[in-house]
Amino acid sequence: MDKWNLFQRFLITENAQISIVDFLINTAIILVLALVLEFTYTRCAKSLSGRKTFASNFFLVAFTTMLIISIVKSSLALSLGLVGALSIVRFRSAIKEPEELAYLFLTISIGLGLGANQRLVTIVGALILLAIVWARHLSTPKRSKQNLYLTVSGMGDGKPSLENVDELVKNTFKASKLVRYDETSENIETSFWVEIKNPDDLQQFKNKLETVGREIRVSFVDNNSF
Repeated sequence: MDKWNLFQRFLITENAQISIVDFLINTAIILVLALVLEFTYTRCAKSLSGRKTFASNFFLVAFTTMLIISIVKSSLALSLGLVGALSIVRFRSAIKEPEELAYLFLTISIGLGLGANQRLVTIVGALILLAIVWARHLSTPKRSKQNLYLTVSGMGDGKPSLENVDELVKNTFKASKLVRYDETSENIETSFWVEIKNPDDLQQFKNKLETVGREIRVSFVDNNSF
């Protein structure tokens, strides 16, 4: 009976006090690592859009993870309650690139490690991984490039098809990603993120597009989020 009472107390009442000093130290470490990770992602990532917006969430994700682990790590009951609570949470934002998922896992790992007060291994592991990312980035041959927001629209009988526009974009630019597509019986509008190496690519694309449709409007806008 005594063992059963001890087990009940372990499930219900066990709850060690969290050291405020340790919590503040871990918060400072997370802030530094999140800033370094944010800088690394914005400079080294291959994503064509929204790098700064995505990277600005790293500190929030890491800190929230650390806070949760710090609270529940000393109580089995809270840990089980956390599982139930997370089962009703749905992450609605789609992860579009595998690279984004990798950085999110690293961010969560930093929060988990510091939440468990494993500071040394967390810092060393994060720095090793970031060093590898930078080494690969710096070893890649540099090339002049610019990222633009391309919009192609047409109307009437001379409007181009999505297949034709997409094929021309892929054949003209180094990298591209379709981000918007609207079509009615009267008009069509498509938008892409594109990467160019030479301004002549823009004129080349425009000349090619004129061969597939009439009354076509093309616009290129610099992406300020890079």
